[in-house]
Amino acid sequence: MRIDVKRVLVTGAAGFIGFHYVRRLCTAGGYVVHGIDNLNDYYDVSLKEARLAALEGLEGFSFQKLDLCDADGMEALFSSFKPQIVVNLAAQAGVRYSLDHPRAYTASNIDGFLNILEGCRHYGVEHLVFASSSSVYGANRSLPFSVHDNVDHPVSLYAATKKAGELMAHSYSHLYGIPCTGLRFFTVYGPWGRPDMAYFKFADAMTRGRPIDVYNHGDMRRDFTYVDDITEAMLRLLDHVPVVSSLWDGENPDPSFSSAPYRLYNIGNHSPEQLVDMIEILERELGVVAERVLLPMQPGDVYETYADVESLADTVDFRPSTSLRDGLHEFVSWYKKYYGLVVA
Repeated sequence: MRIDVKRVLVTGAAGFIGFHYVRRLCTAGGYVVHGIDNLNDYYDVSLKEARLAALEGLEGFSFQKLDLCDADGMEALFSSFKPQIVVNLAAQAGVRYSLDHPRAYTASNIDGFLNILEGCRHYGVEHLVFASSSSVYGANRSLPFSVHDNVDHPVSLYAATKKAGELMAHSYSHLYGIPCTGLRFFTVYGPWGRPDMAYFKFADAMTRGRPIDVYNHGDMRRDFTYVDDITEAMLRLLDHVPVVSSLWDGENPDPSFSSAPYRLYNIGNHSPEQLVDMIEILERELGVVAERVLLPMQPGDVYETYADVESLADTVDFRPSTSLRDGLHEFVSWYKKYYGLVVA
């Protein structure tokens, strides 16, 4: 049982991962959690509001509506709450959306993240944990994707802004000694998920008798990672505060750690699945046969993602392992209940 109580600021608390992580922290105990979110309309705001409603009453949790880009509001928050740990899960998400709305990404993922870094700098934050993405691997073709490899070839602006966030965090870690942990998430899915994600869009279309768009004619592989595995890994990493490593070699730099208190981890299932297999599982769970519209690969997409999680396992003795079948079963169960559906 934890004796010390830590003050944790969680940004993006009404988002998919943020919601699950707040619930996990409050269940674990030992944390006072303050969540913020701007509740933007990138997807259905009522779903975000429903997540917040589900968090109401959790011991130690409070919430305020606040945008990361509000520099004065963020400074006031750090000054009043004085978080010891900051977990940044707020971001403008989505690869395809970045093609037509680029400024939304630089605003949230760069300008907004700078406000977090400044708060950490001026208010003595003990550990900054921030969400990155498997998208940073971009044009890399060496599989599985390793945190020890360079990621200098993003294929979408979204990926570029997530890579930029990693670099910004490293610079603040180097200059001001802020311990920073970056987490590269791999295709997170599960209950309360994001409606813009493929599995959610497919479920929506299938239950409404509409066709689904299947890119690259279904020939794509993703390292689908169940959300509870994500939050378990995050909880374990919270107390693993990075320190300066004696193994750092500036002549042979390893991107995953540094002479600064900085670390990067992949959080993925280490088990890529074919997109068509995911569709077939959804068909069985929903009892509906999907009408598939086969389309070419879309700009910004990659053929395959596959996480090397050895660094994560070595650090916290945990590897995500929920099967896609089990995870989608949980998602569909939630989906039917949330939308009040009885699928024939």
